[in-house]
Amino acid sequence: MTTLVFGLTLVRHGETSYNTMGILQGQAIDSPLSDAGVKQADAAGLYLKDINFSNVYASDMLRARRTAESIVKHNSGCSDLQIISDPLLKEKSFGIAEGQKVKDVKELAKAAGLSFLDYTPPGGESLQQVKERFKIFWEKLLQEIGHEHWDTRGKEPTLPPTLSPVERRAHDGIQEAPVHALVVTHGAYMREAVRYFMEELNCSIPQVLDKSHMLSLSPNTGLCRFIVSVEKERDWFRLMQIHCVFMHRVDHLELLQE
Repeated sequence: MTTLVFGLTLVRHGETSYNTMGILQGQAIDSPLSDAGVKQADAAGLYLKDINFSNVYASDMLRARRTAESIVKHNSGCSDLQIISDPLLKEKSFGIAEGQKVKDVKELAKAAGLSFLDYTPPGGESLQQVKERFKIFWEKLLQEIGHEHWDTRGKEPTLPPTLSPVERRAHDGIQEAPVHALVVTHGAYMREAVRYFMEELNCSIPQVLDKSHMLSLSPNTGLCRFIVSVEKERDWFRLMQIHCVFMHRVDHLELLQE
């Protein structure tokens, strides 16, 4: 069976002043990156500078767009690549809780018997709604990657079943992948995307990871990587399998501490 195998790197946006102050942003607050967030985005770009991205997608919110621009700016092979801004990648809407202190919303969630990440404030999106929004983006991604790159498919990357998430190499898992998509989005949204991969797409994960780590909130500019295989049925591209290489990697931020 002929397949197309491509890499997928998910990145959470860099820090904003609202992140620092512990204030929920969601969709209503379209804040730019803070000075620290700009440095984080640049560090992520330098870490990924030799990755040959073929497609770049970003939430249309400022913090994600600016992070994607920094990564592309530093990249040696795709500095002229168009960044596709997609509203489907927006952060989860937190309804009336947007603009409130995260600690106060955590208390509301606790009173409702839920964790902060599982709580839906009045007027906000439920986890199911976020997942459904991601599923639309995911299907669109598969079709776009398939139609653009089916004729450039190459050798399938080798994936050791015990691949460690701390190998620290920017190319981990995708050395031989002919196609690689970068998606820059938001923390709560990424969590639901990963949950969808695990619970509905049967995503395989390295033995050193567990579900709690997979579903934790990625830090600012946290990197998550997957290898995706698709097959072609007439003019439609269907997922065959997806494998997680690493989750929430922040090795690039060590550059800021040196």
